[in-house]
Amino acid sequence: MKAIKRLITTAITLVTLSAPAIAGSDWMTDIDAALAKGKTENKAVMVEFTGSDWCPPCIMMHKKVFSQKTFTDEASKKYILVVIDIPNKDPELKKKNSLVMKKYSVRGVPTVILFGDDSKEFSRFSASQFPSVETFLTQLDSELEKKDMD
Repeated sequence: MKAIKRLITTAITLVTLSAPAIAGSDWMTDIDAALAKGKTENKAVMVEFTGSDWCPPCIMMHKKVFSQKTFTDEASKKYILVVIDIPNKDPELKKKNSLVMKKYSVRGVPTVILFGDDSKEFSRFSASQFPSVETFLTQLDSELEKKDMD
């Protein structure tokens, strides 16, 4: 009986731990490649700048919104998703992505920049203003509608 309980507990743990990894597979890490893909697929590009291991609002957004399959499934219908992480635990990646932050004049995280399929920026906002899947998706739709009216 103990062996069965242990097996069930292990299975539940593995499923729980693998869920964020599965949700994260929809995200690209190269803005230029994402912009090219957006042009090809006629989709906008959403870039999330984050500090995954040191920024409390970033960690909260990842947990509540960006790692959720509901979010990635819905957002990826209209957007190519990109994450630019500046983690303290990976100095090489932090240095590389700090240059990307500078290129796009990002002064803080969590920042989201939206680009049209023409590769032009059309919106920028703090991700933590929209701390649920529903509010964030509504914001993305609203920004796309505003862009289409221009």
